[in-house]
Amino acid sequence: MKEPARILAVDDEPTGLRLLERLLVSFGYEVITARCGEECLDQVRNNDPDLVLLDVMMPDLDGYEVVRRLKQDKATQDIPVVMVTALGYVEDRVRALEAGADDFLSKPVDRIEMRARVQSLLKVKAYYDHLRLERSKLEQEVARRTAQLERAMKTVKEVSLDTIYRLARAAEYKDEDTGAHIQRMSYYAAAIARKLGLPEEEVEHILYAAPLHDVGKIGIPDSILLKPAKLERDEWDVMRQHTVIGAVILEGSPSPIIDLARIISLTHHEKWDGSGYPRGVKGAQIPLAGRIAALADFYDAVTSRRPYKEPFTREKAVEIILEGRGVHFDPEVVDAFMAIPEEIESLQHKYRDHT
Repeated sequence: MKEPARILAVDDEPTGLRLLERLLVSFGYEVITARCGEECLDQVRNNDPDLVLLDVMMPDLDGYEVVRRLKQDKATQDIPVVMVTALGYVEDRVRALEAGADDFLSKPVDRIEMRARVQSLLKVKAYYDHLRLERSKLEQEVARRTAQLERAMKTVKEVSLDTIYRLARAAEYKDEDTGAHIQRMSYYAAAIARKLGLPEEEVEHILYAAPLHDVGKIGIPDSILLKPAKLERDEWDVMRQHTVIGAVILEGSPSPIIDLARIISLTHHEKWDGSGYPRGVKGAQIPLAGRIAALADFYDAVTSRRPYKEPFTREKAVEIILEGRGVHFDPEVVDAFMAIPEEIESLQHKYRDHT
């Protein structure tokens, strides 16, 4: 069985209040009462009425101020308010409308008129309640679907990154670099990019693109790639072409991540002073992603163990990087790297080589 509507009757005159209460009860409504403006506001907060019958002239807060406060509060602004007043001037009614009143009743209250106006406004309130409930359901459903989509996108991104790592490892399979190197280098690059203040989307693109920095090594002959001795000049010239080969492999993709990987492949061996390869560009002419990848790749290379060398300590690697600030490396990239030692160390431990 449907519960009766709850109506709050407010009047500082006991006789008038009892009259309102008796009439409303006779119509089948649940009635709560208040004798002043402050008590009215308390009753609204505590009992959530479906409608308020509000006297205008009260000693503490008058009806105009009460209705203004009710309509300014999002929690109560949809509750219909009927002003019950003996004032008959047009300006009084205009003032009540400006404060937010929904309707009027004149004292002495006519039983038939009050019943009609109350019923009408309760229908409006029921309609707003229905809309609010449906809106709440819709918002909950949107939130649920959004959470599902975010989880799905997270899974897709994780799978995509894992795929990139595996393809990069396949390209470097004959080299001595490991999958852990690829992960460390890409996470170092993302951490530096974030410290530089790049938007999170660009940071994520660098994370996904950096693992492919050496994909061009797949085109280097084994006799050079796997040579245990120092490379001759002409062999070193061939080895340097892995940057160009990687760019060719990755060119023409509509994906911004793959295009960024092309840029990183081509430029991660360029140096700030122009002495790098393959094009010898310098300074800000080198794309920022390439400058970031250069430092991340260098740091991991010198701090990692390889069959032909022992790893440098972090302190030694940092010393070399600082010496190369403004020569090998972009000064701002070096400064960003130096500002996050704990994060770099954490990533180095998290993605350490397993033997």
